[in-house]
Amino acid sequence: MARLIVMGGGVSGHTAATFARKWLGDEHEVVVVTPNSQWNWIPSNIWVGVGQLAKEDVVFSLAPVYEKAGIDFKQAKAVSIHPHGNKESDKEYITIEYTGQDKEGQTEVIEYDYLINATGPKLNFDATPGLGNGKGHLGEHTVSVCTADHAVHASLELNQIFEKAKKGERQKILVGTGHGMCTCQGAAFEYIFNIEHEANKAGVRDMLDIKWISNESFMGDFGMGGLHMKVGGYVVSSKLFAESLFAERDVPWIIGAHVNKVEAGKVSYELLDGTMGEEEFDFAMLIPPFAGVGLKAYDKEGADITSNIFAPNGFMKVDAKYDAGAYENWKASDWPRTYQNPDHSNMFACGIAFAPPHLISKPASSVNGTPINPTPPRTGMPAGIIGKAVAHSVCDLINKGKEAHLHEASMAEMGAACVASAGKGLTSGTAAAMTVYPVVPDFEKYPGTGRDTDYTFGEIGLAGHWIKHILHHMFIYKAKLKPGWTLIPE
Repeated sequence: MARLIVMGGGVSGHTAATFARKWLGDEHEVVVVTPNSQWNWIPSNIWVGVGQLAKEDVVFSLAPVYEKAGIDFKQAKAVSIHPHGNKESDKEYITIEYTGQDKEGQTEVIEYDYLINATGPKLNFDATPGLGNGKGHLGEHTVSVCTADHAVHASLELNQIFEKAKKGERQKILVGTGHGMCTCQGAAFEYIFNIEHEANKAGVRDMLDIKWISNESFMGDFGMGGLHMKVGGYVVSSKLFAESLFAERDVPWIIGAHVNKVEAGKVSYELLDGTMGEEEFDFAMLIPPFAGVGLKAYDKEGADITSNIFAPNGFMKVDAKYDAGAYENWKASDWPRTYQNPDHSNMFACGIAFAPPHLISKPASSVNGTPINPTPPRTGMPAGIIGKAVAHSVCDLINKGKEAHLHEASMAEMGAACVASAGKGLTSGTAAAMTVYPVVPDFEKYPGTGRDTDYTFGEIGLAGHWIKHILHHMFIYKAKLKPGWTLIPE
């Protein structure tokens, strides 16, 4: 019997664990270690954050799903990896610390034959003074939609802003990124337009000053270096697409900004040209930067080998080219294909947990030397595709032997679809539905744009909203392992 441990139960980890359970059969063991008792469909948190969905609409309990599937579920956080065993045994193992109330704080050692790291990100609020509370959590000055609980809180705070606006008190709203090295601009993009949409429905739009702030060097970068896509039969840039939407909704923007301090009702920021600025707010939702969750690694003698397995940002090293050097040397082939750790063939990473070789967007720093550029997105559709491919590789290694072919899912050869909500409503909702191929641009294969414009296109309208609404229900159905779940694509 072989034991596979999946660390993390988000989109990528849940996908990997459930497919591995299906493919391995009862003779092998699948264990999921995740600190959360509930699975969260994160793309719909933005709707919770404006009061259009309840928390219960975007989460469900993992324990009954895993019990039915035959997956050993441990509500705990992984603390350390011991890929060489210890002085007493050569058997590889991880240490975990339980987070569930019945065992909270207790530790355990679990041996593994194969390990998938799908721990996702640490929400690094404390990277920006005042964005966090100094203890690793969201501070008191801003809100977040990164978790379902955060989104519930955001909705309550936004409702108070609307109530003040109804009383004739003008309100300032600021949405975007809270650090120069953030990713997930897309979530903030969706949230700001859902706020604008709800403000119109509530009749308070004319009492709100809504502003966007982002670390992107140009509008529509989204951490992917922007893109050129077909819209209505014409090829347009995401810069034009985004700027047009912001202008249409009367939302001004600040870009190329590193938020370096958050105080009550005010943010301070540095721009790419080195100038410093301040922006006041009554309500602010700023996405934090991501980091690895802080896993440690130790050798047989107990020496710290964390830097051998993890990149400085805390994400796990895989089969990527980490020494590509300057931007001019970057290639699509730098990106990982199998997500196998180069030093440990039974260890993989997927989703946000793998360390990318470099940025996708062109790197930029202010004239003062402060890095201000989006980091690569690895969420949503790519996370699910990679999780499934990694699970397939592990299952083949177990069932066919160590010489089995590893499955590949390079983001430089992968297309992705994104549906960005710009407001929820049965007949008034809108969303930008976009596809991009490939996610990581390949300028050798597609000179000029780096992408195939026949498969990179976008439209905005009510149909896009209904697609997102359907996807919400479809992916929660899939994650609950309902009948036919394997037929629903990642």
